[in-house]
Amino acid sequence: MANNAGSQNGEVCIEVEGLWKIFGPNAEQVLNSELRTATRDAILEETGCVVAVRDVSFKVRQSELFVIMGLSGSGKSTLIRCILRLIEPTAGKIIINGENICDYDDKQLMTLRRNTMSMIFQHFGLFPHRSVIDNVAYGLKVRGAGKAERYSKAQRVIEKVGLTGWEDYYPEALSGGMQQRVGIARALANDPEILLMDEPFSGLDPLIRRQMQDELIELQGELQKTILFVTHDLDEALKLGSYIAIMKDGVIIQSGIPEEVVTSPAGDYVREFVQDASPAKVITAGSIMTEPETIIYDWQGPKAALHLLKNAKSDHGFLVSKGRKYLGLATKTSLSKLVKDNVKSTIEALEPDIATCTPDALLEDLFALAVATRYPIPVVDEKGKLVGEIENETILSSMVQYKETESKEEVKETGTEEKDSDA
Repeated sequence: MANNAGSQNGEVCIEVEGLWKIFGPNAEQVLNSELRTATRDAILEETGCVVAVRDVSFKVRQSELFVIMGLSGSGKSTLIRCILRLIEPTAGKIIINGENICDYDDKQLMTLRRNTMSMIFQHFGLFPHRSVIDNVAYGLKVRGAGKAERYSKAQRVIEKVGLTGWEDYYPEALSGGMQQRVGIARALANDPEILLMDEPFSGLDPLIRRQMQDELIELQGELQKTILFVTHDLDEALKLGSYIAIMKDGVIIQSGIPEEVVTSPAGDYVREFVQDASPAKVITAGSIMTEPETIIYDWQGPKAALHLLKNAKSDHGFLVSKGRKYLGLATKTSLSKLVKDNVKSTIEALEPDIATCTPDALLEDLFALAVATRYPIPVVDEKGKLVGEIENETILSSMVQYKETESKEEVKETGTEEKDSDA
């Protein structure tokens, strides 16, 4: 059982508590006996029941893209279907916006599915006899919207997913990627708060799949939906997820931000899962930045700023205004020239084309910035505040350090295995 409570910001939108799904007769027998803690194989052998989801708990917050990852048979698809109650849970709670939907009757469930949550499946589920716009508008039609209203809303989301001009075509005329865009548009047309996506891109060719991932990232940036995304692909999970939960045998065995999952795997199973993942794709600027060595305030004139740099034995400093808002980088050379020319504004000393990054920028995105300048990379948050700096050598050393740690773990495991075999 895993729980990510308190690890993210924002209001909780989905909360799953102690969820079980057991297929087969006498499921209650498993829950109310010592079999509750038995292995999946032992339960199957003794009762004929299959434990698909075992005592799972987690939270998803508003506007988060939460990824559930696992191999075939891990329980991930069963779990996401339980959340929409397409499959009835055996025990536990599914709380959506503060209400336990396990207590909902059929009418309440219908309202939830029409207005709050939409699901996107791997195999599209389009109506072959309906045009693109009619497929997209179908949910609105079910809700009772008039033709003009539903076509207007459908047209807007068709434009968002890049299908303008295909409104009157039928699914058979579309490629797999285009059909999946129709599926996404149909889900978005109802303007749901929550999107459930069950391996939506796994049936697509690799190139189309990457394009769809990029488009989902762009859509999420614009629409800020709460998304629960299921996949068996680690690269997809790392690319899309703001938070990842890894499942095995119906249990969440590790959850965390992508960087945590890759750099601190919990056990051999996760370590094997992530062993080929590049740290450059998950390590963030915020985790390797340091406090800026020298900060100059804009109310300090060139003389004071130059004095500050000399005392710090530094040839540069970051210029900020009130609230530490980042303005740029000034050098000892440029400040000296201002003093010589009797210029009073420190702003005039700023170096051109000093690129910044945000704390969530990935290590792989920093390489180009590091090559372009000999100065540290300033790290600036979404409000424009200077929060840190990254030396060029830090980028390389972070990669080396990760690889060394990984090698030590392998040696440690090998040594343990050798001792065990000697015993």
